[in-house]
Amino acid sequence: MKSSDLNLKTSDIAKNYLFLGILIASMVLGCVFGAINPEASKQINFLGTIFINMMFCIVVPLVFASIAGAVAGMKNRHRAGKIIGWTILTFVVTGAIAAIIMFVLMKVFPPVLKAWENVPSEELGEYATIPQMITNFLTTSDFTGLLTRRAMLPLIVFALIFGFATNLVENGEGPVTNIILGLSRVMVKFVNIVTFYAPVAFFAIFANLMADYGHMITEAYARAMIVYYPLCFIYLFTAFPLFAYFGGGKGAVKLMFNKLARPAIVSLGTCSSVATIPTNLNVAEETGISKDVSNIVVPLGATMHMDGSCFSCVLKIAFVLGVFGQPLSWSSLIPITLLAVFSSVGMSGVPGGGYIGEYIICSVFFPTRMELAFPILVAIGNLVDPPATMINASGDYVVSYIVSRFVDGKDWLQKKLHPVSARVNEVKTKISKKANKSTKKK
Repeated sequence: MKSSDLNLKTSDIAKNYLFLGILIASMVLGCVFGAINPEASKQINFLGTIFINMMFCIVVPLVFASIAGAVAGMKNRHRAGKIIGWTILTFVVTGAIAAIIMFVLMKVFPPVLKAWENVPSEELGEYATIPQMITNFLTTSDFTGLLTRRAMLPLIVFALIFGFATNLVENGEGPVTNIILGLSRVMVKFVNIVTFYAPVAFFAIFANLMADYGHMITEAYARAMIVYYPLCFIYLFTAFPLFAYFGGGKGAVKLMFNKLARPAIVSLGTCSSVATIPTNLNVAEETGISKDVSNIVVPLGATMHMDGSCFSCVLKIAFVLGVFGQPLSWSSLIPITLLAVFSSVGMSGVPGGGYIGEYIICSVFFPTRMELAFPILVAIGNLVDPPATMINASGDYVVSYIVSRFVDGKDWLQKKLHPVSARVNEVKTKISKKANKSTKKK
């Protein structure tokens, strides 16, 4: 292993996990305070409401700038189009597989066995027709409809198209692109500033939740973690080898495991997909993956390839449905899977992800109960962040195998491992084709 890839001192790891530890400690202390003094907990609940309202105000410009800026700033064309197409398709397929796996687990092992007391179930409105659902899923009636947190999916669609239009005009660099990218950086910093207040908010929020719902909180979160953590490691040792074998064929699984430890350790140490990009690029180069493939798959994967986040998205939805006393029905498999895959596109590669995924879940499934659902979802996101990031980040390297198969041919790895044999086989194939043509002419 390269020392540059694993140059993670104890102090660095402690720094990366320090804020996450503070958030979790705030949640625990809030639960303790809520159990000891329920009345006082209700009085300080406004501290949590301030944080939630501030985050809701940030979400629209954050989502637009981050997605539109990423698309507008793309500079790869021609072969890159083929690579990007297969890359995104692979992200969608692997994300859907992860979401379906978690959905089945949630049916077998639901995180919330009994609805939390005093939480009224959401009123279910009339079902919309399929055309209406598709229309509402993709668009709003006018531009001002995009300026609300309840229209996350239409906003993402708008941001994607706006980014593509800007890219077609400016080819990845120009005044509009620079403005969007600048706004994206500003909004990320804005989130970072507001997040410093999060420990106080989470203390107040969970003190109030404990005062209202008691031991049901700790039981439900414990059940959720018992499912999530083992699943991530099982997925790494079962799904990843299958993906590698499909992408690289014979010898791919052994090679993948020889290299996978480096991005896995770095992602656990940094808790960031973006911070793992250099390591993923290094191991991809050592594996023999074409540079243009890895240079697109790995950075794109840091923000779009989120199998671990697909796991957590389904877990979050099942959790809050249980809190509200609503069943996780098989009829919801397709919309939940689609949401898990689609929302992963909007999640950034930094710890916490700007809480975009939580906004999307709330706006689609719990639009009238966002104030209660949002902090519950964010808490689950914080608790599962380390293993989720490991699956997300190290999976970017594994996906490179699959994309290489479709871009460079199914024997791309054999050509890298055994170049002489591969060349001989190519010559034999050409000779055989010529012989067949000669036979047909006769």
